[in-house]
Amino acid sequence: MSQDGRRSARGLIRPHLNDLPPYGAMESVAAVAKELGLDVSEISKLDGNENPYGASPKVASALGGFSGYHLYPDAGQTAVREAVGRYVGAEPEQIVLGSGSDEMLGMAATLFLDPGDALVNAPPTFGMYEFLANIHNARLVTVPRREDFALDLPAMERALDEGAKLVYLASPNNPTGNAVQPDEIERLLGHDAVVVIDEAYAEFAGESAVGLMADHGNLIVIRTFSKWAGLAGLRAGYAVVPTDLVEIVWRAKVPYNLSVASEQAILASLDDAETLLENVRLVVEERERLRQRLSATGWVRPYPSAGNFVLCEVRGIAARDVRERLRARGILVRYFDEPALRNCIRISVGLPRDTDRVVDALSEIGATVG
Repeated sequence: MSQDGRRSARGLIRPHLNDLPPYGAMESVAAVAKELGLDVSEISKLDGNENPYGASPKVASALGGFSGYHLYPDAGQTAVREAVGRYVGAEPEQIVLGSGSDEMLGMAATLFLDPGDALVNAPPTFGMYEFLANIHNARLVTVPRREDFALDLPAMERALDEGAKLVYLASPNNPTGNAVQPDEIERLLGHDAVVVIDEAYAEFAGESAVGLMADHGNLIVIRTFSKWAGLAGLRAGYAVVPTDLVEIVWRAKVPYNLSVASEQAILASLDDAETLLENVRLVVEERERLRQRLSATGWVRPYPSAGNFVLCEVRGIAARDVRERLRARGILVRYFDEPALRNCIRISVGLPRDTDRVVDALSEIGATVG
């Protein structure tokens, strides 16, 4: 019982969760705007890698005209699996959809990790992988990337040879922006472990590991509609799984985990894929313009990126201070200051006016450095 005599469930919680570090979610745009006394339209939200062009107009039409919200979704996800399979170049039965790619990443952990099992992580990378290891009480084997953010493949292979069951790799990697090469993936697939390739930003890189699945039964590829299709708020992601895992995936998956709204949005997005991929092209073009303008500041060093964001090393001033000074102007970016990411900020690619705004603000900040 608690001190006031009430019964409490706190003492029944799985012990390892008591010290679970929280996941670092982003600030609400509305809350930031209210704090700064700005209108939401005055905020340049460049901290979440969202698509500045938004969803296809067909999505709003599909959602507004849909009359089946009172019914449960198709438990077999038939129509969306067929459409996604055509899009990604896989058989429909290999596709399983859910609430964003995060759920699919969690599904892989649920399938393969018992408490104490080893999961290989290659930081700096997406924080969800470490989060999942903690949730499942797995043993996290950390293999830091090299100075240029390339994988330390020999060290990763040693970890797999020593019994690690699962490895997550983002390609392109968030927040560093570099992609994993097919030959690197194949080397890891040569071990007795499951390799999960997180392709949240694949459309911006123009390459995918899905083609490797024909020859490898221990590869899972996870993708999302959040970035390229602008559906981050609807939480629509999917996994491409080997055929011999399909049956167990469907037995272990939460039923009805894809809402009818997400289902309609996915179908509408794929029906308008040509328009959305043109927006992807515009983002890639703007990404390179952003990198060029950042390089010209002289004190912000942008790294190459295959995603819809640019990681930058900041010189002469603390990255946290840069983030706060940008925030005061209504410009939101992420900052990092950890062993593998000393004094860095990550800027999502926005519209051209966002590029100009953030670079102009950085130029003003840079004039005070020295």
